[in-house]
Amino acid sequence: MLTNAIKENNLIAKEYKELLKISYQSLNANDRKLIRLAFNTSVDAHKHQRRKSGEPYVFHPIAVAKIVASKIGLDATCIAAALLHDVIEDTEYSENKIQKLFGRTISKIVVGLTKISKLKKEKNVSLQAENFRKMLLTLNDDVRVILIKIADRLHNMQTLDVMNPEKQIKIASETLYIYAPIAHRIGLYDVKLELEDLGLKYTEPEIFNEIKNKIEQTKDEQDKYIKNFSRRISEKLRKEDLSFKISGRPKSIFSIKDKIVKKNISFEEVYDKFAIRVVYKSEPETEKFIAWKIYSIITDYYTPNPLRLRDWITSPKSNGYEALHITVVGPNSKWVEVQIRSNRMHEIAEKGYAAHFMYKQGKQNDKGLEGWLNRLQEVLENSETSALDFVEDFKLNLYSNEIFVFTPTGELKSLPKGSSALDFAFSIHTGLGLKTRGIKVNGKIVPLSHELKSGDQIKIIKSENTKPSANWLDYVKTSRAKAKIRIALKEEKKLLAEDGKETLRRKLKQLKIDFNEKNINELANYFNLRTSLDLFYRVGIGKIDNTSLKKFSASNNRLFNFIRKKISTKKSEISHTEKEIKNNFDQLVFTNNEEKLDYTLAKCCNPIPGDNVFGFLTVQEGIKVHKKTCSNSISLQSKFAYRIVKAKWVDSTQVDFKSIIRISGIDNIGIVSEITKIISTNLNINMKKMSFDTVENTFLGKITLNVKNKNILEKLIQRIKKINGIEKVVRE
Repeated sequence: MLTNAIKENNLIAKEYKELLKISYQSLNANDRKLIRLAFNTSVDAHKHQRRKSGEPYVFHPIAVAKIVASKIGLDATCIAAALLHDVIEDTEYSENKIQKLFGRTISKIVVGLTKISKLKKEKNVSLQAENFRKMLLTLNDDVRVILIKIADRLHNMQTLDVMNPEKQIKIASETLYIYAPIAHRIGLYDVKLELEDLGLKYTEPEIFNEIKNKIEQTKDEQDKYIKNFSRRISEKLRKEDLSFKISGRPKSIFSIKDKIVKKNISFEEVYDKFAIRVVYKSEPETEKFIAWKIYSIITDYYTPNPLRLRDWITSPKSNGYEALHITVVGPNSKWVEVQIRSNRMHEIAEKGYAAHFMYKQGKQNDKGLEGWLNRLQEVLENSETSALDFVEDFKLNLYSNEIFVFTPTGELKSLPKGSSALDFAFSIHTGLGLKTRGIKVNGKIVPLSHELKSGDQIKIIKSENTKPSANWLDYVKTSRAKAKIRIALKEEKKLLAEDGKETLRRKLKQLKIDFNEKNINELANYFNLRTSLDLFYRVGIGKIDNTSLKKFSASNNRLFNFIRKKISTKKSEISHTEKEIKNNFDQLVFTNNEEKLDYTLAKCCNPIPGDNVFGFLTVQEGIKVHKKTCSNSISLQSKFAYRIVKAKWVDSTQVDFKSIIRISGIDNIGIVSEITKIISTNLNINMKKMSFDTVENTFLGKITLNVKNKNILEKLIQRIKKINGIEKVVRE
């Protein structure tokens, strides 16, 4: 027993020495003293703990610190924090004790690294989504928290073999869903590749092993090919007095699998299973010149594919990646991807943008990451967005490729691929986005939903009278735009409700009914509404009109009616009746596009209209709808994130309906202007299309509108009929 303890202590000491050797940053005497103190504290704190594998627990924080030091390239502060990352949660060491020993900065990072499971959970939200949100919230305090958290997850994935199969799948799914995309976004490209491959190893082991075996079988052939490819260009590069290194790098198993699935091809048909990398030495001022010089030499020998040229030196990716990527026809007529980078570019790609630019020697010139964090901050500040909405919106931006577009003055802006012209408007300024009346792309007017392409030049046409509509949410892709539109729509609803409140006060006075809290509650229950705000809003948009209010007034006993409604509401909370569905929540919609799809309600949690719900795509029964608080929710969303479908109950009064009216009459000067003026001054009507044909002195017009309900449309028709010269106005 004593012998085993001595062996373990020797191994721990060996790991510590290796940690100091592999540190990417140069460590001074104070750094080494800090790391030694953190190491001794971690050994003491975890001395009675062991991992599932049976080894001393302290091997885990040491391994995480080694990843932080070598793969991410962080400094002594981060190495110390990594050594201590589980101390507060799992041992007797308190936050105060850590702060006294190591100071406020390290204490703050360690507190941020305390496992998310210990944090207070919100009710009625997916655990996975809330974990994701909380992880991102830590970025606002210190990005080092997320960097060390990713290192922690990488080591957990590297040692996942000892876990039971169920846990393996859960942790691996979460890694692919959350950690790998964040690693990619922050610039930890190598870490991201390893997380993806390890995630695939446990989620789809048969596919993983099949591709892995095929890569190993073709390794010798691949090495010969790389040697043959490099021989020709090496000689020419040396003649130009360039200092360089050429190497081959196989594509990750995950990326090969991704291509096989997306393109529906076999392993043998994937032509770029490896990339050739040319890394050269240069001074910063000559980097770009030398990169294009190497490009010229390579393309003298091998024909390039101009469509596959990627210049990330002139316009680096927002995660900091810089390189020149070209695809050429190599020996045996095979397509080969060549990556050209300087030593500095290679350093950023290997170690991570955040580490080198936010914290290396205290420099603060990381514009790309700061911009991303600022955009993230805006979404986080929108506290009304649910965790699941947040994940769906933000995940889009994490996985997206980027496009580069220009302002009218020639300023370059990056947006996620698939962004619309309206996304661009919001990326410039929220105020501009909300007042967007039209957009010109490359000099031509386009719809707000127009999808942008790299190289487009965009000009925004604004109007103070413009207000966003619910349709705008379908036109945008970015989290920033969606969050700002949602806030604006809620503000508009409040304004309409204020108008509705005054209208209701006036109408109740005419009916000799007091405008007080008791009667307002009674009215809300009469119309099956949850709040007085909903009541005022429906009066404001004309959904509740004079006829409806007269029927309410005609009730023989309003107090009895109030009690009856209360009882029926209580009943409906237990069993969702057809009446409640029709009155309150007459539509269940799915995905961000709010599509109407076939579904069944899950029997395990019996969701009722109005519950917070999500859809789960089953193998045989289509979409099943579960409550977000369902006992199966955590399991389904952690294991099968890719089969989760966003769902919600909606109130049809919030939805715009398409309607067409036809107008005929005498063609007077200015008549069209009068018609459009009446339509545009109505808050709740949006004109989509208009056409007028004249025959001698008469005209026929056709107008397509979006309206809230039939009452508003009928009022509009009556107003148009009053215009001098209008003969007939009919609905299609």
